[in-house]
Amino acid sequence: MGIGSWRRELETAVGDADLRVLLMSLVHLTGDLGWLDEPFRPRRDVRLVSPPDAGLPDEVQRTIREAAVDLLADGVPTAAVDDPGPELMQRMMSVCLGEEVPPEYSGMMREDMGFVSRDDGLTPPADSRRSIETGAGHAPPDVLIIGAGVSGIALGAQLGRLGIPYTIVDENTEVGGTWWENRYPGCGVDTPNHAYSFSFGERNRWTRYFSLRDQIQDYLERCADAFGVRPHVQFETELTAAEWDADRQRWRSTLRHADGSTSSVETAVLVSALGLLNVPRVPEIPGIDRFDGPLFHSARWPDELDVTGRHVAVIGTGASSMQIVPTIADRVASVTVFQRSPQWARPIDGYRDDISAGQQWLLDHVPYYVQWFRFVMMWRYGDGLLPLLRKDPAWPHPERSMNRINDRHRQEMTDHMVRELGDRDDLLARCLPDYPPYGKRILIDNGWFRTLLEPNVHLVTDPIDHIAEHGVATLGPADGPAGADVVVHPADVIVMATGFSTTRPLARIDVRGRDGVALAETWGDDDATAHLGITVPGFPNLFLMGGPNTGLGHGGSAIFQSECQARYISAMLVQMATEGLAAVEVRREVHDEYVRRVDAEHEQLIWTHPGMTNWYRNRHGRIVALMPWRLVDYWQMTHDPDLDEFDVTRAPIGAHT
Repeated sequence: MGIGSWRRELETAVGDADLRVLLMSLVHLTGDLGWLDEPFRPRRDVRLVSPPDAGLPDEVQRTIREAAVDLLADGVPTAAVDDPGPELMQRMMSVCLGEEVPPEYSGMMREDMGFVSRDDGLTPPADSRRSIETGAGHAPPDVLIIGAGVSGIALGAQLGRLGIPYTIVDENTEVGGTWWENRYPGCGVDTPNHAYSFSFGERNRWTRYFSLRDQIQDYLERCADAFGVRPHVQFETELTAAEWDADRQRWRSTLRHADGSTSSVETAVLVSALGLLNVPRVPEIPGIDRFDGPLFHSARWPDELDVTGRHVAVIGTGASSMQIVPTIADRVASVTVFQRSPQWARPIDGYRDDISAGQQWLLDHVPYYVQWFRFVMMWRYGDGLLPLLRKDPAWPHPERSMNRINDRHRQEMTDHMVRELGDRDDLLARCLPDYPPYGKRILIDNGWFRTLLEPNVHLVTDPIDHIAEHGVATLGPADGPAGADVVVHPADVIVMATGFSTTRPLARIDVRGRDGVALAETWGDDDATAHLGITVPGFPNLFLMGGPNTGLGHGGSAIFQSECQARYISAMLVQMATEGLAAVEVRREVHDEYVRRVDAEHEQLIWTHPGMTNWYRNRHGRIVALMPWRLVDYWQMTHDPDLDEFDVTRAPIGAHT
């Protein structure tokens, strides 16, 4: 590209720049900290996709853009500051956001943005592997990972960098996990892709702020190739059972293959990367087997199904339903939505927007722009909300909200519903929740409320009685006319958008630890627990990813969680190889104290509010799925495992650990 062409493209691109982000690039490239002072300091804006002008006057905006063009007109200079270090990092984050960012975020974000390596402190156990030949050391433990979704890819990439041998098995025919399985119309992410992506590897050129399923699946497939994970994956292979062999200090796993045959494999370590959202929950509705037409869970949407011109019933009004219904409404004869309880949903400016050509140019060509673009997205969808979800014991309206700000959020979302539904008071009455906002997973209004106004869209709130041969039967209102107590709503297709079983991850598989005790028995009645969501007493060398109390209810990226867990597990495996350990098992008192802290923290948060049910709780009301901590807290907890929290068994010299 010639200098003239470069400058023209640069001048055009900076017109689209997010000035918060561009300012940080200028600091890196020039080392001039004056860009962090007035009059250049961005104004605080809590909108999820904030205007790129950063609230700055036109003259100041012009000064920043002209400085960027002058600096970059002849090409990209060598950066004056690469890693800002803890103090400057905190200052830059605070200026970028227009609010004070606590100092503990410096380490987390320097790592996440690639200014320091996520592998720092992890010495590859290659020397241990080589010394096995002389009998002077220990080989790194071999690992079997269950699941080739986001978590399996994250851990596989980490182990590959460290030279630790691993195999991944997955029952599907491709990587991707839940993104491979969920292919219903409108399926997409509700976290911005620049946050919902791996912190390592080449930048993906996302076309939208919030991408649809096909682009995410394509990204994960390319990551599996780029990170060298794919050769380690055995597809169409399912773990059916696993048992700890105390004599050999190894896991013996039974695998079932596509042809129905089974095989057995031994490894030192077993990792479940199944996560929370992999087992569809189908409610027990009478007559479900009598329906004369396609009936399926949304996660099993048939590839060949065409709903054009058909009458479709969608059971559920959660995240999947809110994506499906607006997507198909204009091409079906009708869509009838069956709602058990209404959901809070918020609008997001830019949700459907493409990333502009100018922004893409800056992300491609301007150093540090992509890192700070990611930071801004992560912060707005991360820890900023959690303090606002705490119970205020002095708040006079606990039945409707948790505190003053939570009540303001309630009013804002109520006002949005009123604007969208207009004079349809009947719909407003059915759509307005009676529990506090964020008590259930907050949803994004993807045109949901406006779709409910369409003449071929019907919202039914009467309880379902049974599935009839040609539709869904509900119990009519108690004061309805005689003989009309059961109403059949005709349907050609029934979609069960009813979520996932999230309270017993891995327990559906026959996994047996020390003394042959089953994990299902250990967790009892839907009461899954694990230290840091990763390790369970009685199950040596078993690690969970996406385990109990690791889901995100306040915001954030599940990929960030996966990277935290991958760091913890790989760091433990490095210690096992370095110190010659055959087995590690979290101590019961350590586990129990962690669970006590989790439960105590949840008692102060919105998800234990008594006025609702959600998929975060088990049948006894205990929060099983969600993490009560900030992202930065969990990052600190999982960065470096503490062997003092584990009972350890040493391996004989020269043996595989």
